[in-house]
Amino acid sequence: MVLNDVLTVSAGRPINIGIDRHRITVVDDAAIPGRLQLWFNSALAFPGLINSHDHLDFNLFPALGDRVYKSYTEWGQYIHEHYKDEIAQVLKVPVTLREEWGIIKNLLCGVTTVVNHGEKLQAMHSLINVHERYQFLHSVGFEKKWKIKLNNPLETKLPVVVHVGEGLTFQDYEEINQLIKWNILRKKLIGIHAVAMTDEQARKFEAVVWCPESNYFLLNKTAPVNLLKQHTTILFGSDSTLTGDWNIWNHIRLAREVQLLTDAGLYLALNANAAAVWETGNGEIKAGAVADLVIVKAKDGKNGLSAFFDTNPEDILMVIQQGNIRLFDESVYEQLAGTDLSGYYKVKINGACKYIQSDVPALMKNIKQYYPGAVFPCI
Repeated sequence: MVLNDVLTVSAGRPINIGIDRHRITVVDDAAIPGRLQLWFNSALAFPGLINSHDHLDFNLFPALGDRVYKSYTEWGQYIHEHYKDEIAQVLKVPVTLREEWGIIKNLLCGVTTVVNHGEKLQAMHSLINVHERYQFLHSVGFEKKWKIKLNNPLETKLPVVVHVGEGLTFQDYEEINQLIKWNILRKKLIGIHAVAMTDEQARKFEAVVWCPESNYFLLNKTAPVNLLKQHTTILFGSDSTLTGDWNIWNHIRLAREVQLLTDAGLYLALNANAAAVWETGNGEIKAGAVADLVIVKAKDGKNGLSAFFDTNPEDILMVIQQGNIRLFDESVYEQLAGTDLSGYYKVKINGACKYIQSDVPALMKNIKQYYPGAVFPCI
């Protein structure tokens, strides 16, 4: 497969991208031989987004909360007291269906890799990369026997991924110190949220996953990533719809507005830097990289990073994961006429018609049998 006439955020002229199996084989401005030639009229191409924090089985929930909280523990207790019915309705849906929807939510936005924070996925999946190669701890506040689990000698080679410092109190700051103190085996720590983290504490972390929309929803404050970035690697996460919009592009634009990272730094948090931390082999458009790519129609007058940050799901022309076309826009349909499209199903999102390599209409129908109040961004 060859993707012809695409722009990247840094290239000043159109390039072509050759793909064989699941790898990018060549990137050049000259013609590339290949059986399937696709043309994109100078559309923008970038690495598939890497969402470094989501709870895939929590993406049927509406946002729960009606005020500012001091910490994640206060919020957790509050929603279980005040939103019992809403929580119970969603939990009627079998976990595999909830996980499948979480995968679709990410795919619709151009996410090709998601780090699922939780127990191992039960749903069968192939549409995106679900990264679970790490040691899971929920948090210091909610994880029972976390000190013993943290120092499990059978998992010394895996990084520990944990919610930490998600609050405004001294206790939230101190739980970071406790995590550092009790990391006796000196495992690599990847902290999620880190609102209470100081730059000195950041030195002890391999990476911090920044989830600004979730932070502002709960706490009306976010992590000081402008300081933390000097001592650790900043990644980006959406969290689930419990605390934020389903569309990760709205999260990204919020992050851009607060100007705690440069545009280039925010872009790298979503691809190359995340790929390096998670060791996924994607995250760049270069020969030898895993072929995880997104192609979008740039809005008039936009190019480079400006066009990237202005993206929405309806603008996506194609999502390629490990060399496979997982989603494409109806405008590309005729170019794919000679290929087998029997496994693709049509959905509409904000008026734009997309074809997805999964029976999404049937999935939504199945979910509504258990949860009639489910609201989806596509029809």
